[in-house]
Parts: sequence; C-alpha cells; structure tokens
Amino acid sequence: MNAVKPVEPELRSPVRIAYSPCPNDTFVFDAWAHGRVPGAPALDVTFADIDITNGMAERGELDVLKVSYAVLPWVLEEYALLPCGGALGRGCGPLVLTREPGLELAGKTVAVPSERSTAYLLFRLWAADVLPPEGVGKVVVLPFHEIMPAVRDGRVDAGLVIHEARFTYQDYGLHCLADMGEHWESTTGLPIPLGAIIAKRSLGSDTLRALAESARTSVRMAWEDPEASRPYVRAHAQELDPAVADQHIGLYVNEFTSGLGDAGYAAVRGLLTRAAAEGLVPAIAPGALDFP
Repeated sequence: MNAVKPVEPELRSPVRIAYSPCPNDTFVFDAWAHGRVPGAPALDVTFADIDITNGMAERGELDVLKVSYAVLPWVLEEYALLPCGGALGRGCGPLVLTREPGLELAGKTVAVPSERSTAYLLFRLWAADVLPPEGVGKVVVLPFHEIMPAVRDGRVDAGLVIHEARFTYQDYGLHCLADMGEHWESTTGLPIPLGAIIAKRSLGSDTLRALAESARTSVRMAWEDPEASRPYVRAHAQELDPAVADQHIGLYVNEFTSGLGDAGYAAVRGLLTRAAAEGLVPAIAPGALDFP
C-alpha cells in the first residue's frame, strides 16, 4: 500500500509578517511587499522595533518575523529559521557609545535595544571578557532610536546602538567605547549574526520553502533595480539622510542576506553555542537550526 502524503496546512493569504522600518528591511522586502515577486503570497506587513518583534515571536504571533538571532533559543520549537532575508556581516556590529571617551563601565547604567537582542548578547559576551566581575550597574531597555539622545542628555551613562547609529553617533557628540562586532570577529573569525527571518513550522515544509524563495527573490530584485525600492525605504526612514540610508543598506544587505551559507550557519551556531556555555541562553536542540 502506498503511503499517503500528509496534507500541509493551507497558506493564509496574505501572510502576516513583521519587520522593522529600517532601510535594510524595507529594501529587502520592497519587491515582495508590493507584489512584484512572481508567485509569492501577498504580505500583510506590520512595522515594529526589534524588541517588539522578539516579543511577538515568544508569544507565537504572526506567520513570519524579523527577530534577533539571540531570541532563537526561545522560539525554535514553533518557528523555523529561514536561510535568507536576515542580517549578518562583517564590520557591522553594535557599538557601545559614551559621552566621555574611555569611560569605565563598571557600575554604570547602559541602555540597550532589547534584552533578547543579538546586540545585548554580544555585549554580554564582550563584557564577560573585558569588564570586572561586577560588570555594569544597571541595564535599561529603550527603543534603538532613543538610545543616543539618552546618552547625549546624560540620562544613561552609555548606550548599545545598532543600525544607522554606526554612521551618525558623532553628530550627537558621542564616542565609541567598544565595537561588539570587532570583538566577535577577532575572537571567532566568524561573521556577525544580527537579525533573522523566522516562519511558523506549522505552515509546513513546502510553504516554508516557498517563503524562503520569495524572500531570496525579493533581495535579488532589490539589487537588480535598487531605484525601485527607494520610495518604500524613504517613506519609512523619513528622518534619515538618504546617503546614510544607502550606507545602511550597503552594510547590512549582503551575500548572507540572499543565503546564509556555511559561514552564516557557523556564525549562528557559534553565537548560540558560546552563549549557552556562558549560561546566557538555553541550549538549542541538535538540528534546530536546520531548514526543513
């Protein structure tokens, strides 16, 4: 008797997805969000800061989400990591900024974009290597766009920043105390894993593969015709200088966005394995990162 192939769940249309309004995400998803990717399902897009999307993932909300790699140990049972669409790279890590150059962080207050963010996980790994055992005094979570003003105005002693802050922090009169990505790369030799695209496993393997291919095609279409994405990028980054938006895209949308590849998967496994060994995240099950 022939085995009956399981019937996979019907794909909801539109697919409910959340990602940030940052230039790299709007650049990556522009073609897909606007129906230009042949055969791709329609998208119902929610824009949200990374701390919000991380929480959505932990609560099992939405079909597809852009999240921090650091949140994966808590969500991989329900969500699968897509092998494309995310953010990894070199020379693109989070920075620790201060008003005073060379500030000693021991006992100080540090603002971070999310306690589940990859930036914060990289910060904790860095701190374990270079700070005294007592570490920082207090950590507060702020939306990433509020962190530099908080440091500038003295409401916090230091800030852990991501995204375009790498290009604009000097406009706030701030100094780079340490580069988390530089520390990661120098100690591991691996690219820096930042943001991941995940999708619900309950959608079924065929649908997950279709979603991954839609994301990959959307990235390639953006590279082939970058002008097509500019209205979408500008509409959601209105306060950002167009030149800075272009720098942002150039840094965070790279070969790892179209496909993680061996180096990308090694970076993700390396981050989560080391963090688990330090007791910072739960250990992930063997094969949990494998794409169905």
